[in-house]
Amino acid sequence: MGLGILEDTVLDHVPGTTRYFDDPDRPQTAETVNARGLKCDRSGPVPIILHPQPSDDPNDPLNWPLWRRDLITFILSITAIFATALGPILAANTLTLSLWFTMDFTYIALLTGYFLLGVGFAGFFFVPSSRILGKRHAFIFGTCLLIASSAWAGAVGTNYTSLLWARIIQGVGTAPFESLVNAAVGDLYFVHERGKRMAFTNLAVFGGAFFTPIVVGKITHTIHWWWTFYLVAIFCAVCLVAIIFFCPETAFRRDAALNTDIGAFDGSDEQTLKESEAQSQPVRMTSGPSRPKKTYAQSLALFDGRKTDENFFKLLLRPFPLFAQPAFLWACLIQGTMIGWTVFIGVVLAAIFLGPPLFWNEVSTGYAYVGPFLGAILGFAIAGGLSDWSAKYLTKLNGGVYEPEFRILLVIPQLIFGCMGLYGFAITSVGTLAKEYHWTVPIMFFGFEVCGMVIGAVASSLYIVDAYRDLAVEGFTCLIIFKNMFSFGLTYKAYQWLIVGGIKETFIALASVQVVICLLSIPMYVFGKRNRSFFYRHDLLELTGLR
Repeated sequence: MGLGILEDTVLDHVPGTTRYFDDPDRPQTAETVNARGLKCDRSGPVPIILHPQPSDDPNDPLNWPLWRRDLITFILSITAIFATALGPILAANTLTLSLWFTMDFTYIALLTGYFLLGVGFAGFFFVPSSRILGKRHAFIFGTCLLIASSAWAGAVGTNYTSLLWARIIQGVGTAPFESLVNAAVGDLYFVHERGKRMAFTNLAVFGGAFFTPIVVGKITHTIHWWWTFYLVAIFCAVCLVAIIFFCPETAFRRDAALNTDIGAFDGSDEQTLKESEAQSQPVRMTSGPSRPKKTYAQSLALFDGRKTDENFFKLLLRPFPLFAQPAFLWACLIQGTMIGWTVFIGVVLAAIFLGPPLFWNEVSTGYAYVGPFLGAILGFAIAGGLSDWSAKYLTKLNGGVYEPEFRILLVIPQLIFGCMGLYGFAITSVGTLAKEYHWTVPIMFFGFEVCGMVIGAVASSLYIVDAYRDLAVEGFTCLIIFKNMFSFGLTYKAYQWLIVGGIKETFIALASVQVVICLLSIPMYVFGKRNRSFFYRHDLLELTGLR
């Protein structure tokens, strides 16, 4: 029982468990596997075995210079900010749009809800297409949709239905950036490099959007609300150029071959491990013969060959059985509920404070998002500072063996900041209306809630990538489906809950639910390794005919 994680009693090596720090000439996995000659990073005082092991192919993204991989991550993250900014882009304009379209707040909230519905629906299709054809085409097509739909949204005039459909298409364009950017981090980096990068991409996907309402309120007040969409179209057009010329395909086909003479065992290719254990023979991994390095012009191709021979419709249905797997359900709850509460606060914020004694307008509502934006930055700092450091430290304490469950400890700061933010917002928002607190106090607690949201997103994403690398894309599909459908449902009930239950009582209930969800991390941490072993031996995709 390493550091509170129960050891498995069936498998010698549970997929996801790796020898993170060690002598690279020492076997890494089961005794039947000859894993000598592993590639490692010797830049630090302690050698770090590279996981996954890179191939000898110069076109393997793991062999690219770090600056190139970081440039790709940066461009995709910046584009993701503009894409996901379209989610809360109307938060500061609730009152303005209600008057413009002469509709009540629920209809304005549904403009956000249907955007989220578009994201969740499109994720079904982008994910399997990215498994077969790679991610580059999805990023380029999604950005083109963002440009067109944002220009459309700015030109709707007083046609509410037209704006509603533009918002749905915007959601479709956003889907690749919500579902595939984190998966691209898994393509580009080794385990010991992912923590800070995953924190940065999650800040972009889930936190950067909170800067949007700050400027949207002022833009609306100065040059009208439709320019908020026009500006997104302009910035996305710039990002499209950067993606086309600087973001080649990150997916790489690693066709494992059994060979007793060359290569090195990765420790992550589960099918090869099964075969080697069945034959009781030592094996090594290779990714096939090396190909010549692509030219820059060749790297600009929209498609780079098939990445898998699997059937599209099987890939389309794969995420659904995973909802029955405790690890994926845990990740959905940890990430999805906090995002849902954030959307909930966003759609009701203006309604809470637009009346006496504050009488907020769109500018005031926009400036209130300084708190959530700073909270997102704080969450990025905490997650980025703790994720890799804690994994390395716990691995050393565990005798050099890395367990993906070490990532779950990030839920501790999520519990502290996220739940403190929800409870604090519940109490102080009512107190602000009664002139007991300054309006900055509930906004500060809103920031703490967003901080917890970012940390939880990093924790769940890292765990899925490290523990279930071969199912990472399907895992992120589960996350995107859950959080967007959950948030869509909340936009229907937001104002009704406040009217019936009251502000304080409603948010205290939400905070209590979040405490229970965070506490589910304790059994997930303790039994996580046995859970990995069980579902490796009882593959849900094989049982449902989707493998």
